[in-house]
Amino acid sequence: MKQESLFSDPQRDTPLASRVRPKDLDQFVGQQHLLGPGKILREIIENDQVSSMIFWGPPGVGKTTLAEIIAHKTKSQFLSFSAVDSSISKIKKIMKQAESDREVGTRTTVFVDEIHRFNKAQQDAFLPYVERGVITLIGATTENPSFEVNSALLSRCKVFVLKELTQDDIVQLLKNALNNPDGFPKQHIEIGEDEIQAIANFADGDARMALNTLEMAVLNGIKDGDKVTINMDDLSQLITKKFVLYDKNGEEHYNIISALHKSMRNSDVDAAIYWLSRMLEGGEDPLYIARRLVRFASEDIGLADTNALNVAINVFQACQFIGMPECDVHLVEAVTYLSLAPKSNAIYKARLAAAQDVKHTANDPVPLQIRNAPTKLMKDLGYGAGYEYAHSTKDKLTTMNTMPPSVAGHEYYEPTEQGNEKRFKARLEQIKAWHRQHDGQED
Repeated sequence: MKQESLFSDPQRDTPLASRVRPKDLDQFVGQQHLLGPGKILREIIENDQVSSMIFWGPPGVGKTTLAEIIAHKTKSQFLSFSAVDSSISKIKKIMKQAESDREVGTRTTVFVDEIHRFNKAQQDAFLPYVERGVITLIGATTENPSFEVNSALLSRCKVFVLKELTQDDIVQLLKNALNNPDGFPKQHIEIGEDEIQAIANFADGDARMALNTLEMAVLNGIKDGDKVTINMDDLSQLITKKFVLYDKNGEEHYNIISALHKSMRNSDVDAAIYWLSRMLEGGEDPLYIARRLVRFASEDIGLADTNALNVAINVFQACQFIGMPECDVHLVEAVTYLSLAPKSNAIYKARLAAAQDVKHTANDPVPLQIRNAPTKLMKDLGYGAGYEYAHSTKDKLTTMNTMPPSVAGHEYYEPTEQGNEKRFKARLEQIKAWHRQHDGQED
């Protein structure tokens, strides 16, 4: 019997995700907060009131599919651009054609995939045509459009936030694909609920990944004529490692480092270890994390635990010395220590308060008594006159004023009762009491 080549069926040249792409809103899975009955985006589409918009959401949630449905629903020709092959001249040429088409009643929907990868000049090339309504622009981005899309273009677009698909959404999508006559024509696929759930869990909210995994599972399944059986043993080879959504240069980078910092501040050690692990699994530079831990040690702990900074510095040096993957445990050690340490932001607040005074008194002269006088002229001008050497006194304190007159009496460091900082608070109170006794200053 002649064996049929996998490549003899033209449909196999098209990925499953494209073969089963929904054609209308009723087939579309997910985004019910926008597309459910009576929801804003569904109303806009069904009432043919579509204007330029941007879809912001994680990969594989249906941004491209939704753009195509809109173009079909509004009876528009659909043009797709990508940053790789979209020169300014090409964009302008196609925009001119869209302008000509509009004059004869043909509408044009322009889909710009990964619009965050377009430079300013490329984005600007669309702007006049969006302004005049020549095209309906639909941009898709996984990055925050506030930072990645030109403000002029952004102000002319509605932004819709698409959410990660739930596991139930992915299960429904997989079942739709299995029941779609264009999915696996001429094949009968036998797959159990457990296997479908496993694929959905592995896909982690990404429809494209789910469909690609299903397609690979079918290709590697047990074949008996036109029947293909997918079992968990064979499937497990395809879903051994999840892809971690993490963009080292994008918003998710800042979201997760913020989550790490705030979990440590909240003394939630388990959450802190989790967010640290998310960053490490996503390929983050361990030295970046270590630097942030050094900052945290002073900003959120300070003198409440004087060893916190030592731990952070030691771990930073350990990361420099051995790198990943070995330094992962050192980072976990630091994150655990910092999470459990007593917290105080008194040092951080002192710095902010002093900075505000400095901005308003930047040119105030240094009091003469605390200026050095290395030359005779400087001594003659009064530099160092009245200086009191603290080490020469019994209490190691003097009544000499060391602040400019404009900020005299301003207090910046206000220690807490947390951890070791209560010792510093007691010492500060002792110093203030001495001054009240010796120079008459009141709190």
